[in-house]
Amino acid sequence: MSAPTSDVILERMMALHPKVIDLTLDRMHRLLAALDHPERDLPPVIHIAGTNGKGSTQAMIRAGLEAMGKSVHAYTSPHLARFHERIRLAGDLIDEGALTEILDECYAANQGGNITYFEITTAAALLAFSRAPADYTLLEVGLGGRLDATNVIDRPALSVITPVSIDHQQFLGDTLAQIAGEKAGIIKRGIPCVVGIQEEAALDVIEAVAERQAAPLLVYGQHWRVTAEGGRLIYQDETGLLDLPLPNLPGHHQVMNAGIALAALRHLNADEPACEAAVTRAFWPARMQRLTQGPLADAAPQAELWLDGGHNPAAGAALADTLAQGAARPVHLICGMLNTKDVTGYLRPLAAQAENLYAVSIPGETNTLPAARTAEIARAVGIKAFEAQSVAAALSAIVAADPHAKVLICGSLYLAGAILRENG
Repeated sequence: MSAPTSDVILERMMALHPKVIDLTLDRMHRLLAALDHPERDLPPVIHIAGTNGKGSTQAMIRAGLEAMGKSVHAYTSPHLARFHERIRLAGDLIDEGALTEILDECYAANQGGNITYFEITTAAALLAFSRAPADYTLLEVGLGGRLDATNVIDRPALSVITPVSIDHQQFLGDTLAQIAGEKAGIIKRGIPCVVGIQEEAALDVIEAVAERQAAPLLVYGQHWRVTAEGGRLIYQDETGLLDLPLPNLPGHHQVMNAGIALAALRHLNADEPACEAAVTRAFWPARMQRLTQGPLADAAPQAELWLDGGHNPAAGAALADTLAQGAARPVHLICGMLNTKDVTGYLRPLAAQAENLYAVSIPGETNTLPAARTAEIARAVGIKAFEAQSVAAALSAIVAADPHAKVLICGSLYLAGAILRENG
């Protein structure tokens, strides 16, 4: 009988807890104790929370650290095409053999106990990181911060909070202050924390938590600034000014993400070449990613295809801003979203940029918003909308009318993952 693959073990893990999300740290602490506390034996940890920009910021920090000659573990979620994307060991994605072994060990140590999929797979990542040498560990929060499974590190080297906005209200609270309080839960006593641009209600909460924890803050607008001027990125803090190329990740919002990454890197004594590498060498999939290969690109060879996984109102606003900065040409949206998201809030800022929208249901997702409902909401915010059976069908309809169309597939990381699996 052949040994189980990582996919088989991951499927078993899905059955260990009836809820996908159940925020508490009790189960995590139990399993980590059974594994002999790998979280206490990690390379210095940089812990990253926030609503938007966590992944891009992490990618930029990693690019900068690697340019300094440092080896870096990195943990992120969710994955897009394959689970292996979540765990990067000293720069490389974990291979199938190592992943299967570490998942199997965690499954056995759990002894059938009640634990969520994210918790047990996070424990697996920490176990893998504890056994591989590296200079730094980058941990991206999954949801919230205070009760997130990654929040088991007592003494990180640095905490980072990217911009906080309304999302996941059913788990984090209905107000920006409540959500900020959950994000600020990663702040540890005496540990510095880099803070990106925030609305006043969020910043007030973050500053109050930091004061209680005696944690020094490095706050945008107070301790550092970043802006785009004359086609360059200008960053300034108390140690001086950096004049760098604009981020290679598209979108004006990436300037802020770059600023957060640079503030973190400067705190870690990065030199200017490392800071430049942070903004020019980072790659993060499904963030205004150009699709140039695969069945969709082959089916529309003259079209300009883009993919973005943003899914909340702040992401919609950032995406609209990015589209507005581009060449003045119609943009056709192919959109699929989950029924747990603020679809109106996401689509409203895109109305000024969209020629039309083709709504699709996300394949294989039980929580997908039906295409008809997405189209209905799009029309309500002023976007001409149609329904399509699939992304391929929507693209076919768009290029039949305009072979050179600019097409953006958007609305969900789950939709983005499905596209990358087929067109990566």
